[in-house]
Amino acid sequence: MHEFPVRVYYEDTDMGGIVYHANYLRYIERARSDYVRQLGNDQNAMREAGIVWVVRRIEAEYLATAKFDDELIVETTVQSVSGVRLSMDQLVRRGETEVFRARVQAVCMNRAGRPVRLPAEIRASLT
Repeated sequence: MHEFPVRVYYEDTDMGGIVYHANYLRYIERARSDYVRQLGNDQNAMREAGIVWVVRRIEAEYLATAKFDDELIVETTVQSVSGVRLSMDQLVRRGETEVFRARVQAVCMNRAGRPVRLPAEIRASLT
């Protein structure tokens, strides 16, 4: 499991002072990027080689509200890795309170926009 801290800034909130729903997608994206970086995956090198990560599917559930200045933690857990697909569960929590949960499916694509096999070194680092 990977943990990524997030502080809620004023710009993250709506008129009611709670985190705007789309910002949770930003938080979990940052956490995924940090996770693959820590595993040694150089996304710039991948892009130069003509391969990029893309999100294929997200299932999201909003469980509680987060507010300005809250300290959140995004937990990322790999659920499965296949030749072409990576599935992860991501949980955003404030202390012990679960705020947002998502199941994310990512794939790699080439310059032509076609799915390609996940590079072997990435699959190995995720399993």
